[in-house]
Amino acid sequence: MTWTTRPRSDLNGLAAITAGDGPLVLLLHGVGLRAEAWNAQIDALAPRYRVVAPDLPGHGQSPAPTAERLGAFTDAVAQLLEEPGLVVGHSMGALIALDLAGRYPDRVDGLAALNSVFRRSDSARAAVKARADRLDGQSVGDPGPTLHRWFGDSPSPERAACESWLRANDPEGYRIAYGVFARSDGPSSASLKALAVPALFMTGEAEPNSTPAMSRAMADLAPQGQAVIVPGAAHMLPMTHAETVNAALLDLAADCLP
Repeated sequence: MTWTTRPRSDLNGLAAITAGDGPLVLLLHGVGLRAEAWNAQIDALAPRYRVVAPDLPGHGQSPAPTAERLGAFTDAVAQLLEEPGLVVGHSMGALIALDLAGRYPDRVDGLAALNSVFRRSDSARAAVKARADRLDGQSVGDPGPTLHRWFGDSPSPERAACESWLRANDPEGYRIAYGVFARSDGPSSASLKALAVPALFMTGEAEPNSTPAMSRAMADLAPQGQAVIVPGAAHMLPMTHAETVNAALLDLAADCLP
């Protein structure tokens, strides 16, 4: 798989990759990344669906968010759902997708939350807050610790692509987004119980932060929830285990989209 830059369109104020025709699938990437993180999913979904993959506010070619809260990100991407569709999010994108499903339920026909946190432990909460507090909004930090958490130390095309995206981030946009991510603890139990659409909760078996237990707990609360734990995978599931993710998303799309 290649991670080269794709052309974008301006969609309601966000830069977005679009591909294909048919029912809508919205792909929301994680903090510090950009729409190309979904390249493998765009290629798999576009033959059957209209795929929209935006750069989140403050990332890639999209302007900074309007406020330092999760709802500002959610409100921005909600404008891309001109018709109801399947909403897929990874990491911070999963938090946005879950918030979107709770606040704009009429725009969501199905939901996939990949590598989403839910009720962090006290130690995990303190660790992510400490990382957020070190960001000054003026300089690009060393991406090495982040890449180590995501990939270990082995080189790969996926690791190299993420490093280039992390180094290219606008420092203030990244500070805002990471701060929002650090302060977010996932959806409420009530919002999960109120989900009225098919919902996939997927993470890696080797994921230390958005753990398998978190995905299983969310799936247990959602009326149509399903948990999928991918053996040998960690945080960058859509990139490192694309075939498994693609198959699961195609199955979900067939279940919830016309």
